Amino acid sequence: EGRMFSAGVDVADHTADKVGEMIPLFDRVCAALAGFPAPTLAVVQGHALGGGCELALCCDLVAAAEGANFGQPEIKLATIAPIAALRLPTLIGYRRAAEMLFTGEAVGAVEAARIGLINRAVPAGDLDQAVEQMVNKLRGLSAAALRVCKRAARLGADGQAALPAMEKLYLEDLMSTEDAHEGVASFVEKRAPVWKHR
Repeated sequence: EGRMFSAGVDVADHTADKVGEMIPLFDRVCAALAGFPAPTLAVVQGHALGGGCELALCCDLVAAAEGANFGQPEIKLATIAPIAALRLPTLIGYRRAAEMLFTGEAVGAVEAARIGLINRAVPAGDLDQAVEQMVNKLRGLSAAALRVCKRAARLGADGQAALPAMEKLYLEDLMSTEDAHEGVASFVEKRAPVWKHR
């Protein structure tokens, strides 16, 4: 509950001395969530930005209050959202994913539901009831069959196989740019970034 579902990893953890440890750790958290044998459900009442949005993307089902927003603002700091880059195109199509990733702009929960980013957007006061209805639909089903069904569905939609290549792209290609370091430093120092475009 509150203003934020999650803003993800602290921007200060994207500095050169920490990012090499942070990215693989966050990737493992997301892989564990996506690979959890039972269906997972994210309930979003506030904003899901950056790594917070990526955590929601790793869940099988997402319900949100209409006032919630989903976004990947990393590009504004000259970084990228590795998990979102892998999952968004499958969920909402390449063009919508590209717009979210390239601009860093967030989408509201109603639009997120319309484009397939989340399952439900409901008034905040109805969120608990909507979640209960979603869970009740699963309760009467075979847990064993749901586990197999989840694995089968993930086979076609899972970007996890590409995660090692994405991690390498982030840590070696992106973090070798001056702009990635400048973006993080400018945020931490609360100043406008000065891009060198390299």
